[in-house]
Amino acid sequence: MNLNGRAALITGGKRIGAAVAIDLARRGMDVALCYNRSRDEAEEAAVDVRAAGRRVSVIQADLSRPTECSRLVNDAAVSLGRLDVLLNMASVYRSVPLDDADDAVWNSVLDVDLRAAFLCARAAVPHLRAGRGGRIINFSDWIAASGRPRYKGYVPYYVAKRGVIGLTEALALELASDQILVNAIAPGPILEPPGTTAEEHKAVENSTPLGRWGGEHEIVKAVAFLLESDFVTGETIRIDGGRHVS
Repeated sequence: MNLNGRAALITGGKRIGAAVAIDLARRGMDVALCYNRSRDEAEEAAVDVRAAGRRVSVIQADLSRPTECSRLVNDAAVSLGRLDVLLNMASVYRSVPLDDADDAVWNSVLDVDLRAAFLCARAAVPHLRAGRGGRIINFSDWIAASGRPRYKGYVPYYVAKRGVIGLTEALALELASDQILVNAIAPGPILEPPGTTAEEHKAVENSTPLGRWGGEHEIVKAVAFLLESDFVTGETIRIDGGRHVS
């Protein structure tokens, strides 16, 4: 797909999402950035998108609420004049012991990581069809893509991210005739979470076959590949430095 002059919506506009937004703008795309509470980070990314000469829309939405998902997508399409790409990056990631993982915890994770991905995709489909094709990229996790859990305390998160892979495959089949390609990215050690200690940082390096953290630009490159390819759909690509084979 030729990206020049097209428009993308990114849910989750901080850190990696911001880097993706800036790269897409440099490739000629207009961008809508969704945030829930991280407005400052989204606005900072918007400055860089404008500096690249592209239009940008910054939209607040709580994706745990179904009606907010459809509103977000439609607001993005209206503000940019079209919608060709949806990147479902918003996620809730936290460790919760099983004994504390009640229905509220379960819902708080799956509502954003899985249900919102589906609802945003469903809302985006009419806009992508209007453009005679498009791309949807969901975000899973390298552990979920490896086919087995590896750490305790992440039951809702693991289930949600495994579900994202299934959602990706099902949507790819449903939407292939519309030339809407649907894929997923499963990041591994890309950016260290806030509060990571030096010992934890080193432990991740030691557990990664390539011996280092990837950095946000590895995700940026994967997104660009999936957007520009015209013959890859239903795939989940692990960007994990080989963690899944260790």
